Amino acid sequence: MPEGTPSTMLPGVVDHHVHLGLVDRELLAGSTVTEVHDLGWDPREAVTWAAAPPSGVRVRYAGPFHTAPGGYPTGRSWAPAAAVRHIASPRAAAEAVADVAAGGGFAIKVALHSGLPLLPDDVLRALVAEAHAAGLPVVVHAEGAGQAERAIDAGADTLVHVPWTETLPDAVIARATHMTWISTFAIHDGPGGSFGLERALDNARMFVAAGGTLVYGTDMGNGPTPVGVNEREIGLLGRVLEGESLLRAVLAPPSALALTAPLPLPETAPDLITWLRAATRLPDATETEPGH
Repeated sequence: MPEGTPSTMLPGVVDHHVHLGLVDRELLAGSTVTEVHDLGWDPREAVTWAAAPPSGVRVRYAGPFHTAPGGYPTGRSWAPAAAVRHIASPRAAAEAVADVAAGGGFAIKVALHSGLPLLPDDVLRALVAEAHAAGLPVVVHAEGAGQAERAIDAGADTLVHVPWTETLPDAVIARATHMTWISTFAIHDGPGGSFGLERALDNARMFVAAGGTLVYGTDMGNGPTPVGVNEREIGLLGRVLEGESLLRAVLAPPSALALTAPLPLPETAPDLITWLRAATRLPDATETEPGH
């Protein structure tokens, strides 16, 4: 690099919402993405991904979607049968959580999708209680009127999409500040998606202002999403966050330095996109250390 050009180091990108079974995951090898969280797939396959991940990438997995009999995503062409577990009772909830824990899953994925059969409140609460007793967070796909509120009030830890099907009232936002929300804004791009995107951005702004935690996630595999850094997602996230808050949302913890670029520290979303385009792996960061 030219003499006098600043060089900075940052952690790698963490994508908090992916579906590795729907992409060519080897394209992640050696990229600026150093950790991904698979949020719904056949747990037998997910174990193999974590054991032999793309070079330099840590893979964490939640295992199957937990849903009502017939609930989302049952019957979807993209979802293998083993990626969906039907929960009909609190006892079944306890068994399902035990299986995820035994299989090395890091979280319990729950689906609440209006227009299809929904988990009743007692089963939803049992999933949350059993997960927390096992030391696992509950991450929820909440789609449709009232479903985000149900997840919030059941004590779930994460919404895997910022709510986009409705604008949440202030009182509901105030009850959600213990949570993490995953952005996935860019999935609303395309015909008819702008209303959902603007609702999601408005909900995210209110949530962050109230003290909630917003993180970067792409739903990689949902449509023609890039395998790697999703610059559109970072750009949209920059409409809610900037500076250190943006870096915390997109990157691993500061102790996990993995990247270097001949640029100053980024402060805005365009800065961060430019920085990541120029970034390379540090020589001692070709493999992600577990547990960072």
